[in-house]
Amino acid sequence: MTAGASASANWPRVSTIGTDGLLVSFGDRLSEPANRAALVFRAALSRAGIPGLEETATSLASAYVRFDPAIPDRKALVSAVERLAADRDWYGENLPEGRRLWRIPTVFGTALAPQLDEAAAMAGLSTAQAVQSITAAPVRVLTLGFGPGQPYLGELPQEWDIPRQKTLTERVPVGALTVAIRQLVLFSIASPTGWRHVGQTAFRPFRPAAEAPFALRPGDEVLFAPVEADRYAELEAQGADGGATSEAVK
Repeated sequence: MTAGASASANWPRVSTIGTDGLLVSFGDRLSEPANRAALVFRAALSRAGIPGLEETATSLASAYVRFDPAIPDRKALVSAVERLAADRDWYGENLPEGRRLWRIPTVFGTALAPQLDEAAAMAGLSTAQAVQSITAAPVRVLTLGFGPGQPYLGELPQEWDIPRQKTLTERVPVGALTVAIRQLVLFSIASPTGWRHVGQTAFRPFRPAAEAPFALRPGDEVLFAPVEADRYAELEAQGADGGATSEAVK
């Protein structure tokens, strides 16, 4: 097993972060089991009712805990988190309830997503094979980051372990689907990037005026559904969902 895939490899580890945080790490790199463990552990933290705990979040392979720095017994909080981390094999737990499956229409290639051919060649695939590989099954929202509500999704099959570009693309638009290091990023804001732009959606992950401004949450699943480029204007006209639908994961 890779590091982080099993509790027997001295994981998880609890570390102090600054004056008001703890990091519970389930591996030193992304793996499906480590990401699963981080998501499940964060959900358990939310249910645990530990006094002084104020906020939690997950990254690719860890869970972050922010606590009130003025609590009278910080050691008790740290001990409670450590006991919970050691309570069970988090790597084998079922993912948390409340997750959603999104089906997002996506234009692959064309002028809307001009780096599909390049990325496919780097993965050793034809263009058609690349689209099939990316769209064959749902991918998990591993974490949010870089931009507001911006999802990192994966993991993709091993052939997609391709590097970032050596130079930045000056700008990809909102809704751009990019690929590198066995992950996809769905851009929530227009931004420079070193990831290759392979698909374009009309989906808006960040909706600042909405009650829930982040459309996707860690643990959600996304199926990117190929559509023709001539449908893109129609999808844009459908609002922030861009033609996407969602349902509860069963």
